[in-house]
Amino acid sequence: MASSVSGHCFLVALFLLSVTANGEFKENFYDTSCPKLQETIKSVITSALSPDKGGEKRMGASLLRLFFHDCFVQGCDASVLLDETAQNSERTADPNVSLRGFNVIDTIKTKLEEICPRVVSCADILALATREAVFQLSNGITSWTLLLGRRDSTTANRSQAQTDLPRPSFDISTLIQSFKNKSFTPNELVALSGAHTIGLAPCSAGANLEVIAERKECTTLILGSGLARLDVDTPEAFDSKYYDGLLANKGLLKSDQELLNDPNLRKLVNDYSSKPDLFSAHFARAMEKLSKLGVLTGTNGQIRANCNKVNSN
Repeated sequence: MASSVSGHCFLVALFLLSVTANGEFKENFYDTSCPKLQETIKSVITSALSPDKGGEKRMGASLLRLFFHDCFVQGCDASVLLDETAQNSERTADPNVSLRGFNVIDTIKTKLEEICPRVVSCADILALATREAVFQLSNGITSWTLLLGRRDSTTANRSQAQTDLPRPSFDISTLIQSFKNKSFTPNELVALSGAHTIGLAPCSAGANLEVIAERKECTTLILGSGLARLDVDTPEAFDSKYYDGLLANKGLLKSDQELLNDPNLRKLVNDYSSKPDLFSAHFARAMEKLSKLGVLTGTNGQIRANCNKVNSN
């Protein structure tokens, strides 16, 4: 009986904690404190993706990857942004050494510090920038609800980045377990893998030798030294063509082609290939879930003045 009462009290406390967190985690969190937030995000991302403004479409993929790598290691807390001088920096972990997009986040942060200093967290900036990039590269088709009010971590975790991030060499069972460890289903794994519909990867990351042999990006250079398109058809558009490529055995990464080695997941790949709207909806739903992973709210963490380092006071 005592254990039952104790368990009940624990659940009540957990519920109250969750209510408190939800109260500090909402779509309109910055409407009053930083009303030009969304406008600033849109402006910087538009420039970052525009070649005529010195940007590149590939930056959208870089931001999406940066956000994923942040959230999969101790939650969406901007820990991945802490630079090499930080103790235990995640940037030096093997899966993170090729991450890009830090400069875009820094640009947004600098602009926001001018109009609403120490208000918007780096974690929220990264989440918003990622959504905006996908929205623009999908021609306004793919977006998701994004709750705001994240706070920034004061620590990073290099060892967790080494162990928790999925690798391009993973087989399907290892992939499924990797996502299960973060409470994602196999179906959500397939949806989130659709992020590879944009961007490039090193030829050396690919295990599909037939594909590498066909890619001029790889064959015109010393094998493994080039960058190849993850989606061979439309690498600068966020669409479902990535799944077409998998069905044609054109996936660059072993981990991508592995999705076909599970009958249920192969069916989902087929569905996404033939139903772009279904992919868009499922990707958005999975991204919304990802964006809530391990967030810091309330008085936890801090609002960094500089995304690359912890506040000194």
